[in-house]
Amino acid sequence: MTSSDPARTSASTSPASFEAPNFDAIVIGGGHNGLTAATLLAQNGRKVIVLEAAESTGGAMRGFEFHPGYCSAGLAHIVNRLDPDVAKLLKLDSKGRRAETLPTVALSPDGKHAVLRGGYGETIDGISQVEMKAFAAMRKKLVFQAGILKRFLKRRPPEIGKVGMSDLSTFAGAGFSLITKGREEGRDFLRMLLMNVADVADEYLSDDRLKGLVAFDATLGIHLGPRSPTSLLGLYYRLTGETDGATGAQHVPQGGMATLAPAFENAAAAAGVTIRTGVHVTRIVADRGAATGVILSTGEQLNASAIVSAIHPQATFLSLCDTAELGTGFVRSISNVRSKGNVAKLDLALERPPTFTGVSSADHRGRLVIARSIAHVEDAFNPAKYGEFSTDPVLEITLPSLANPDLAPSGGATLSALAEFAPYDLKGGWESGKPAFEAIILETLERYAPGLSKSVVASNLMTPADMETQYNLPGGHWHHGELQADQLLINRPVNAAAGYATPLSGLYLASAGSHPGGGISGLPGLLAARHILSERP
Repeated sequence: MTSSDPARTSASTSPASFEAPNFDAIVIGGGHNGLTAATLLAQNGRKVIVLEAAESTGGAMRGFEFHPGYCSAGLAHIVNRLDPDVAKLLKLDSKGRRAETLPTVALSPDGKHAVLRGGYGETIDGISQVEMKAFAAMRKKLVFQAGILKRFLKRRPPEIGKVGMSDLSTFAGAGFSLITKGREEGRDFLRMLLMNVADVADEYLSDDRLKGLVAFDATLGIHLGPRSPTSLLGLYYRLTGETDGATGAQHVPQGGMATLAPAFENAAAAAGVTIRTGVHVTRIVADRGAATGVILSTGEQLNASAIVSAIHPQATFLSLCDTAELGTGFVRSISNVRSKGNVAKLDLALERPPTFTGVSSADHRGRLVIARSIAHVEDAFNPAKYGEFSTDPVLEITLPSLANPDLAPSGGATLSALAEFAPYDLKGGWESGKPAFEAIILETLERYAPGLSKSVVASNLMTPADMETQYNLPGGHWHHGELQADQLLINRPVNAAAGYATPLSGLYLASAGSHPGGGISGLPGLLAARHILSERP
């Protein structure tokens, strides 16, 4: 959608165009969660406006040109959590667009790789039949257990002391699932729930390539190593996602990730949502415990009965709200939310598509992971505990221009790599550390794709500090807060704001910092909008 579309205006729109700035809902932030919430509210007859500070919507899906002719698709380079209810609401597949399900290649230095296909390794190339059976048993166990947790991710978390019939039904359903599997399965669920992923992988697997992959997937974007207690939760979280009904699968939309942000925006516009980009909200107006509107950097005041914040909770409460309206205890709790990112993203502009040794041309379109073993992932994590990066990082690599040739000039290519672990508070600072870390990542890539370095036209390394600046993410954490046991469910982001409503009447949360968390799922926006509709029918 362009700025000429009737449902969208830019910051240059004169205040006179908004003579009656009164809405049923004002959504702060035009990321995918904000647009999802806005769409559902508008479809239910609400007059909704979305306010986005950047010049375009999309949030972390917002791409950018990092070298003439070469574009990054943004922070996200694959999708593995887009909720079916969100896809249906936004009619994302209404034009027959098919997503491309991606294989995962667990790279090995000797070129003998393991290739997972389908929903998280339904079949695996390059391993023994004995290992395939072992992985299938582990996968079956984890998918079942993740399904128990998924029941709680698809609904508003229960309020302590206010458990209703729908909450009891969810608890009963989870219990029934365990009972039908037998007593042993119930005991195993309780035993494994807070285990570390390394111990679980060791129980089932002997292939270091597969162990390294599951360790990587459990810790990506989370400040834990594979031997850290509770790290299995990260893998559970991944396995609560699905793609076209395939649990744990990942895909890119037809035409690449760059098509996804416009699809969310178009759905909102079709529902009648007004979208303004390039406008900064400077304050949420509140009086005597109730939020009633927002003030923009232009000086405009827009009023609404519901203010929906789809940006980071710390940015919402600590930057936009008068903390005197919130109370010192709440402010302290929000300030203490752990939200320091530890992943860097490298975009490369290449003269030609790279060739990874031992990887078929078709599988170059997939997800390539460098995580040789559990020890490799753990050793990469250890320096991050002390504010340093590893000289032997673990990486997730995609080649986005294979799905969307428009990202690179004819004959050229782009490469996107997520590098764990890159601490937000780097000892010595990122100004000097950035070139060194980028050189290490390039050296690592060269070992698996000989000749790649000679093809590099330009590069762009985004550290967590860069992500904070470019995407307005306090701490540079793309999940808007750690996905750890004490910051999930009834404590996301904090207990007093865990169910989308906040201490300020009329102010609601709808970002990845609220339940159920990050990833391109749309669930925080969907569930927040449902709650608003239940409170304000």
